[in-house]
Amino acid sequence: MNKMTSDFVDLHCHILPNIDDGSPTLEDSIELARAAVKDGVRYILATPHHMDRYYMNHGNQIKKQVQQFQEVLNRLKINLTIFPGQEVHLNGDLINNLDDVLGIDTNRKYILLELPHEMVPNYLEEIVFQLSCEGITPVIAHPERNAQIIADPTRLYNLVVNQGALAQVTATSLGGSFGKKVQWISKEFVKAGLVQVVASDAHKLLNRNFAMTKAYFELEQLDTKLPEHFSNNARKLLNGEMVEVNVTRVPKKYRKFLLF
Repeated sequence: MNKMTSDFVDLHCHILPNIDDGSPTLEDSIELARAAVKDGVRYILATPHHMDRYYMNHGNQIKKQVQQFQEVLNRLKINLTIFPGQEVHLNGDLINNLDDVLGIDTNRKYILLELPHEMVPNYLEEIVFQLSCEGITPVIAHPERNAQIIADPTRLYNLVVNQGALAQVTATSLGGSFGKKVQWISKEFVKAGLVQVVASDAHKLLNRNFAMTKAYFELEQLDTKLPEHFSNNARKLLNGEMVEVNVTRVPKKYRKFLLF
C-alpha cells in the first residue's frame, strides 16, 4: 500500500470509556487504543454521541475526559494522540445549542453531523444553511448507512453539490462488514466524489473495530490516488483547512442484480 497512507487520522471514533454506546470501560478503551495503533492509526478525534435520544455529552466534559485518557495512554507509552470532538445528532434546535458543540477542528469550521439511520429529516437543508451562515460546514457521518439516502442517492448529491456539505464514509462499510449492499453504495459514493474522508466509527473490539488499513486498500483498488487524497483530507479537516470537493456525477442507485 502507498506509504502516504500510514499514520491514519481517524475523525470518527467512540473510544472514550463509559460515555456512550462505545467503549464501556477504561480497560476496553486502552485495548481499542492498542488496536488503533496496530491498524496504523496515529491520531483520533474522539466523537461521543451528542444531542441524540440517549446521550448529552457536553463539550467541557469531553475535553476533560480526553485529557485524562491521553494521560493514561502516555503513561502506557501507547503512541496515539486523542482530540476532543462530538458526533452531533441532527435536531431542529441545533443552531441554538452551538455553544455546546465541538468541531472537528479547534476553530469549529467543521462539525461531524449524524442523521437518523432510517430517514433524512425535511429540515436538514435549513440546518445546513444555518450552519453555513455561522461559517460551519457539516461533515455528514456514514451517509451510506442511511436508508433514505440508499434509496435516493441524489439526497446526498444535493447536500454536497448544492449546499456545500461534506461526507464521511465508514471504514467497515468499504470493507464489507455491513454487507455487500452498503459496500457497493460506499464505493459508488467514493467513485462519484460524494465522500471526502474515511473514518472508523469504531465502538468495540469485537464487532465495531477500526479496519482503516482494509478501507484504504479498498480505496487503492478503486484508484491509486485515492488513499493519499483521503489521508490528506482527514488532516485538512482536523486542521480546519479547506477540502477540495470534486463531484464527478450523480451516483447510481443500488440494484440487487446490477451487473455493471
